Amino acid sequence: MAAGRSVDKISEELKSLSLRVTAGGSGRGGGILLDEDDEAVRFANVRKNDFKHWERVRGRLINILDGLELHTGVFSAAEQRRIVDCVYAFQEKGRKGRLRERTYSDPRKWMRGKGRVTIQFGCCYNYAMERNGNPPGIIRDEEVDPIPPLLKQMIKRMVDWNVLLPSCIPNSCIINIYDRDDCIPSHIDHHDFVRRFCTVSFLSECSIVFGTELKINGPGDFSGSASIPLPLGSVLVLNGNVVYVAKHCVPVVPTRRISIMFRKMDDSKIPYDFIPDPDLQNLRPLSLRGQQHPSILPLR
Repeated sequence: MAAGRSVDKISEELKSLSLRVTAGGSGRGGGILLDEDDEAVRFANVRKNDFKHWERVRGRLINILDGLELHTGVFSAAEQRRIVDCVYAFQEKGRKGRLRERTYSDPRKWMRGKGRVTIQFGCCYNYAMERNGNPPGIIRDEEVDPIPPLLKQMIKRMVDWNVLLPSCIPNSCIINIYDRDDCIPSHIDHHDFVRRFCTVSFLSECSIVFGTELKINGPGDFSGSASIPLPLGSVLVLNGNVVYVAKHCVPVVPTRRISIMFRKMDDSKIPYDFIPDPDLQNLRPLSLRGQQHPSILPLR
């Protein structure tokens, strides 16, 4: 929290803002944001944690967690419930065939850890080589549904509060719905997406494991040199060494969990028929009247 700045002062500053209200319904009266007084309290209590874990890579000792940030207090319990309800509504639409074909995927569970439900917005990302020859990555000639309003409000909140940078505003996202014993195996995120992206955690706490080498102890059971717990409603931002040098995975979860990953596509990989969303253009952190783009409260 900024030194010498009280919640009352932040509240007054927030009240003086001309808050941006997008067609998606963000801002007062239409979205997940609280009123200014409540938002000032929330904004003042957001915390950012950085991490260090040193490993020798090609003969050099480096911090493999450089670029990893955990922001807590970004989404309240009430907001989390609304977001989870919205995810379940997407899942029901997918089951009923009311989303575009590649938007929703509910694979058959053929072994422990396999079979989490995925819902993709903005682009169709292919996890593995397909029978028709499509390699892993963004499939440029496939269409999925655009990012829904509530998820756009999440993006706006994260940009407003300096969790995400205006230079790297997401234009795609993937929802993962885990049942008990589902997992995500060891990987480095595909370079079809620009570095600095984030994942938001809901329903149950779990840990994400990092390391230059991750050990497979059994189906869905992984271990590595660093394990980071992900609190409910937290935002994990990944950039730097943690996505270029380290691998990461999510071992089997003990109970149902939802995560939403927001990423920006590389310009050269954007789908051919993709139309930029006007609600996600020119977003900036909350700023005071008469100042260009300062943040009201730096996250520390």
